[in-house]
Amino acid sequence: MEDIAIINNNYSKKAEKLGQLPQEWLNLIYKESWFKLFVPKNLNGLGCTLPNGLKIQENLANKDGSLGWTITLCAGAAWFVGFLDRALAKEVFSDPKVCLAGSGFVGGTANLVGDKYQISGNWTYASGALHATHLTANCEMLKDGQHVFDSKGEKQIKAFILKREEVEILDGWHYMGMVATGSHAFKVHNLEVPINRCFEILPEKTTLEDPVFKYPFLQLAETTLVANVLGISLHFMDLVSACFEERNKVRKHDQQHLTYFKELKYKQQQNILNAKAAFYAIVDRSWEELVQNSIISLQTLKMVSKCSRDLAQICREATSKLHPFAGLEAAKNHTEINRVWRDLNTVSQHALLIFPF
Repeated sequence: MEDIAIINNNYSKKAEKLGQLPQEWLNLIYKESWFKLFVPKNLNGLGCTLPNGLKIQENLANKDGSLGWTITLCAGAAWFVGFLDRALAKEVFSDPKVCLAGSGFVGGTANLVGDKYQISGNWTYASGALHATHLTANCEMLKDGQHVFDSKGEKQIKAFILKREEVEILDGWHYMGMVATGSHAFKVHNLEVPINRCFEILPEKTTLEDPVFKYPFLQLAETTLVANVLGISLHFMDLVSACFEERNKVRKHDQQHLTYFKELKYKQQQNILNAKAAFYAIVDRSWEELVQNSIISLQTLKMVSKCSRDLAQICREATSKLHPFAGLEAAKNHTEINRVWRDLNTVSQHALLIFPF
């Protein structure tokens, strides 16, 4: 597609300089509805299944890490449509440029006073915050100033959807990679919102019948995040090969060294591709279980988590072993391979992906 051609290294450089996705990319995203991957078609979304959504996210991350990650996180926040008050969902998703940015951090409180919630807090790492129309925020629940506890005796936590004009964006994303995600913090103070802005991400709280909203949130997060790690890793490996070939034109490596690199590259590629196949196979199985039985077995969910984390670890190991063969090109500021390496070594630090399952 001609439009897709704008996802290239020149625009990636522009995005990194801006610290957010450029307008050209945003226009394409709105046109393709990528911020609404899992939003039902009757609410102007794509209505993707999880397996199909993951492949789109992997492909976009392969083209540009910040692009894939921002779309993944914003599409993940838009997935909350399945838990919103129906009238509110219709209102929010009537905007063709709707974009939800969210933070998983419990950074505030919501005090129920009469028929309004008073919200105060500070939330971090809201990818896409600079172009979001709405933001989601997790809060400890209060009633008339007193904490509300759940059935286990723990402080009750619920989520809220806030309008962009109601929050203050804080300049808080200063990291070596994923620069164009604009994953800034935001805050509010004594913001009053109606009761229907509150929602809970629980299977029994779904307001829409689509199977994707019954997929457990933990595994949904693990799979979507690792799809990005996978896409970026495969991009990085292609760039290492290109750098090695360019170096060889000057250095004229002997056959022994050429064979060593070729065999190493093949082995690491196969490690990733085998882990990728296992990952998509278990995701497909989990989706089939959900569609057929309206529930996914605990054993299958554990395998989804395991395959997701295994894939992340294998991607880290494979790219690390190949990294030296790119030479100093990978260490130069502003080269494509340097940006992709920085993106990979930023996104792979996500807490959900660093420990084996």
